[in-house]
This record gives sequence, C-alpha cells and structure tokens, in this order.
Amino acid sequence: MSPLLLISLLLQAACCVHVVRSGRPLYWIFLLLAFSLLAVLVYVCVAVIPDLRSDPNARRSLKRVRSTLDPQREQRDASRRLDVADTPENRRQLAETLLARGDYAQAAEHYQGALRGLYRDDPHLMLGLAKAQFGLGRPQQTRQTLDALIAANPSFRSHDGHLLYARAVEGSGDTEAALHEYDTLAQGYPGEEARVRYAQLLQRIARNDQARAVYEQVLRHAAASPKHYQREQRAWVDLARKGLRELDTSA
Repeated sequence: MSPLLLISLLLQAACCVHVVRSGRPLYWIFLLLAFSLLAVLVYVCVAVIPDLRSDPNARRSLKRVRSTLDPQREQRDASRRLDVADTPENRRQLAETLLARGDYAQAAEHYQGALRGLYRDDPHLMLGLAKAQFGLGRPQQTRQTLDALIAANPSFRSHDGHLLYARAVEGSGDTEAALHEYDTLAQGYPGEEARVRYAQLLQRIARNDQARAVYEQVLRHAAASPKHYQREQRAWVDLARKGLRELDTSA
C-alpha cells in the first residue's frame, strides 16, 4: 500500500469518526468514502475547523501550541496594544502574560498602573497584583492587598484568591490564622491543593493525627472521583501519599 493511500484512508476514517461523534448527517460518510481526499478537505473546512474554533478545550490546546512555538507572542501583542492605548484593560492583559511567564516585578508594575480611576478597586486586578506580590516573595504585602480587596469588594468570591490568602497568611508567620483559612477552604475547594497544603502545615507543626486525617481524606476523595479528576489532581494526590509515608516513618 502506498503511503499516500494510507494517509488518505486514515484521514477518511478520522473524519467519519468525527461525523458520528459530532452528530452530523450521515451522508457525509458516503461523501468521504466516495470522494477521498477532496471530500476530506471540504469536510475539514466546513466542519472540523469551525468545531475547533468553538470548542474551549481545542482553543486551549491551540493556544498551548502557539505558546510553545512562539512563547513571547502574547506578550508582544499585549505590549503593542498598550502602546496604542494605555487603558486598564490593556495593562491587565499585559500583566497577565507577564505573570504567566514568571516576570512578577513587571506584572506587579502593570497591575498597579491599571488600578486607577473606575478600576482602582477592581477585584480581578487586585487579585492579579496579589499573585505578583506573592511570586516576589512578599506574603505580608500579598495579605494586605487581599485584605483591601475584601474590604472594597465584600461580595467577591474566588477559590484561588482564598487559597492565595491562606498561603500569604501562612507565609507571614500567622500559623493559627492560616490553619483557620485552610480548614475553611478544605470544605469546598475544587481540587486537592487546599487540603494537601492544610495537611502539610499540620504536619510541620507536629499535629500529626490531624495531618493524617486530612491526607487520608484527599486519597478517599480522589479514589471516589472520576478518572479525569484523578489525572488532573495526580500531583497533589502523590504529595498526600508522600505525606502519609513520612508520618508512618516518624511514628
């Protein structure tokens, strides 16, 4: 079998599978089988590409590919937009790209520049600034920013923001307050990170029975969750297992 024929058959099969999974009319299968590469090309243009554009997972995958091929593209685009118009929104977009790249100092500068006028108490900008401050190793400053966020936006809710607050409180040395924040988070955080960090803090201050209970809760919850959740949380589940082994060794 020639390589071209093999490629054609594989593309036809892939498109036929897409027809069935996407619920499109079955006459597409006849066209794909009858007209080979021409039908594949038409189908990709009228069906596959539009689906990719409307699928959030596909958009994220394409974004990751673009970031891998050109890691500074988003930053360049955001910088150009800011050069054209110095607005809080354009500063936010640039700050987010800098934050994602680990350039916390520049990210903090642009978040602070965006917090002005009508946006001076914007919770998303304040949360971004707090993330940059924490990345710079300034937990006390992070805590102050988040306290100001809460004071200015009492109805604002963010699981990630709450976790960042707990970590900032812990980093500033207020252990009891951090335990309280982690305990609250552990009840409803959408993932295992908060529970694992809670258990790790309990373990560090030698509350081993409590730490063990939280680690075991992580394992039970993960075991009872769907496979995709287990894959997403694997790193935290592995840390919970490691914590239990350390507790067993020190017992």
